[in-house]
Amino acid sequence: MPDILDYLKGQQLEMESALQKLVEAESPSKNKPLADQCGTVLKELFEEIVGGTAETIVKEEVGNQYRFTYGSGAEQILIIGHYDTVWDQGALPLRKEEGVLYGPGVFDMKGGLVIVLWALRALKHIGEEGKRKVVFLVTSDEEIGSAQSRGLIEEEAKKSALVLVPESSISTTGAVKTSRKGIGIFKISVRGKPVHAGINPWAGASAIDELVMQLAQLKKLDNQEENISINIGTVSGGGRTNVVAAFAEADIDLRFRNIEQGERLKSAILNRTPFIEGTEVEVTGDINRYPMEQTDAVMELYQQLKEIAAGHGYELEHGNSGGASDGNLTAAIGTPTIDGLGPVGDGAHAENEHVILENLPYRSALLAELIKRHMN
Repeated sequence: MPDILDYLKGQQLEMESALQKLVEAESPSKNKPLADQCGTVLKELFEEIVGGTAETIVKEEVGNQYRFTYGSGAEQILIIGHYDTVWDQGALPLRKEEGVLYGPGVFDMKGGLVIVLWALRALKHIGEEGKRKVVFLVTSDEEIGSAQSRGLIEEEAKKSALVLVPESSISTTGAVKTSRKGIGIFKISVRGKPVHAGINPWAGASAIDELVMQLAQLKKLDNQEENISINIGTVSGGGRTNVVAAFAEADIDLRFRNIEQGERLKSAILNRTPFIEGTEVEVTGDINRYPMEQTDAVMELYQQLKEIAAGHGYELEHGNSGGASDGNLTAAIGTPTIDGLGPVGDGAHAENEHVILENLPYRSALLAELIKRHMN
């Protein structure tokens, strides 16, 4: 049987070329025309490189999404990825320097998409098919919360034996992600009683004063030892310096390690009572994604990956990510999910976003051999 890694090493230049095409096809989450152009490039690459079944799932508000299928087994392995990025058009230049490719979305997560394409190409090259087909689901709204794709992701995960997520690896080390934090998104809004700030300020009730007190209390939930973070992301309110504020609000990002923490913190955030008489406090929001917890099934997948990597001559580590991905969604419904299978690089959501090009065949071979183990 041909060696998968040797085959993919011979494909490195083609992998680099495909990655450049995907990165050049910029795809901001909220720019549907641009996103659709990128989706078309991805679909054409799949048909050219893999040649399986390509289904377009039309979306009205975000870029179209795609269900690619390799093989024809009755059961399935699910790979999930996204092609949208956090970058506006023209925000970052595409450049290649000393074996490193820089550009918008190259690490998060277009490099991972290319790794999947060539993993499937390698399986096709060796004639590998089994009782399980591979469904490669690529969405277009992950960076803005997956509202248009969540149902589809969960539906496919329920039909799958396992889920593989080629999101960016842990920066610089290339470690895969065996757990991810959960995330909650909340907004706290306060209404006060406006009066003239000079004539009789004590007759009013400041929405800003109340918000400050509420936020100070919420920050007490922050606990580094338990991996709980409360981030006050935005604050706004008031209208004039000589008027006691009538309104104020803030956006809150919650990160937590396990489901029990999430439920407890959600209750504490939502159930607020005013400190200042005459103000009204309203909190909206919910848990956006529950954690991807480190289960025995996940660690079994990691051990298999570690064994494959050792056969390729390197040690593969694993770790936790404070960020969330669509892997949180599939893990929450009970399907074994392992994440961070994308390329080695750094700079997700940062101006130095990049991938190490010579590593692409290794990551693709890692994924291909894991899929091969689970196809039969």
